[in-house]
Amino acid sequence: MKKTWNAFVTTVVKFTRPVLQKIGAFFGRIATFLSEKVAPILRRLGHGLTHNAILRTGNNQLILFSFLKIHVTRKMRHAIYGYLFISLWLVGFTIFTFYPLLYSLYLSFHEAYYNLEQGVITTFIGFDNYINIFRSSILLPLFSSYLGRIIIAVPIILVFSVVIAMLVNTPIKGKGAWRSIFFLPVIISTGPVLNELNAQNAITLPNIQESPVIDYVVNNLPDLVADPLLLVINSMLLILWYAGIPILIFLAGLQKIDPSLYEAASMDGASPWMRFWKITLPSIMPFMGISIVYVVVSMSLYVEAGGILDLVRTHILVGAPDSAFWFGYGYAAAIAWVYFLLMVILILIFTALTRERRRKHA
Repeated sequence: MKKTWNAFVTTVVKFTRPVLQKIGAFFGRIATFLSEKVAPILRRLGHGLTHNAILRTGNNQLILFSFLKIHVTRKMRHAIYGYLFISLWLVGFTIFTFYPLLYSLYLSFHEAYYNLEQGVITTFIGFDNYINIFRSSILLPLFSSYLGRIIIAVPIILVFSVVIAMLVNTPIKGKGAWRSIFFLPVIISTGPVLNELNAQNAITLPNIQESPVIDYVVNNLPDLVADPLLLVINSMLLILWYAGIPILIFLAGLQKIDPSLYEAASMDGASPWMRFWKITLPSIMPFMGISIVYVVVSMSLYVEAGGILDLVRTHILVGAPDSAFWFGYGYAAAIAWVYFLLMVILILIFTALTRERRRKHA
C-alpha cells in the first residue's frame, strides 16, 4: 500500500512540475515586463504630476503656482490618502444623491412639468407648493398618521429589540440559529414581499384583532390618537419585522459589557432588575441612536398603498398636466421635503430623549 502511494505521488509530481514551472516562468516574464517597461513610465508620470508649473512637492510642502506654499503634516497626508480611497464613492454620491437632492429642493419652489422637446420647464412660485400642502385635506391626515405611527412604533420596536437581544445573549444552545431567525425578516422584507403580506392580511396578529383593546381604542380615544394606534395594532407583525437590525446592534453592545460588573453587583446583593437598570441599560444606551435612525428611516421608506410616498410617486408618474392626480413635479418635491423634515425632526426628538436618559444614568 505504501509503495503504491509513493508511486502515485511520484507520478503526480512528474506531471505537475513542468506545468508549475511554465506558470512560474510566465508570471516571471510579466513581473520583468512590469518592472522594466511599465514602472519607468509610471515613475516619469508621477514625477511630472508632482513637478510642474502648477504643482510641486518637496520638503513636506505643496507649492501651487510657485508662490502658494502649503505645509503637509503627517495627519494631513493621511487625510489625503483617506479621501483618495473614498473619492470614487464621493463622486457617485455627488452625482446620484447630492445633486438630485438639491435639484428636488429647487423644484419644490417651482411649478414644474416635463416637455418632450424642452425637458423640465419650471416657473418660480416661491412657497406656494408648501402652502398648498398644508391646505390639503388629503395630506394633513397622512402626515398626522405617519407621525402617530412612528411615535408609537419606535419605542415598541426598541423595547422588543432589547428584550430579544438579552434573551439571545444568554448562554443557550443554538444561539446562532436564533440570531439568524430574528435577522431573517431583514433579508426577505423587500417591497414586493411586504406588499404581498399586506394583501393577504398577514401583517397582524389574529389574537390582537379579536381583542377588546381595539373596541376600547375606537370608543374612548380621539381620532387623532386612535387612528395611529389602530394602525400600529393592525400591523404589529410588520412593525416587529423592523427589529432585526436593532437586535444585532444591541446584541453587540451587550457582548461588550464586562461580566465582572454583573458578578460584583450580584455579590453586593443587586437583583436582576437592578442590574438591568444600573448596568445593562446604561451600557447599551449609546447604541440607541443608531437604532433609532435605522428604524425611523426604514419605516419611513416603506411605500404603502395610499401613503405619503405612494402619493409622491403618483404626482411624479401619473398622467399629463391635465390629469386630476397630477400637480407637477414641484408639488411632489415639496411633499417629499416636508416628509423628510418630519423624519429628521422625529429622529432628533428620539435621540435627544435617549441622550437625556444617558445623562441621568451618568
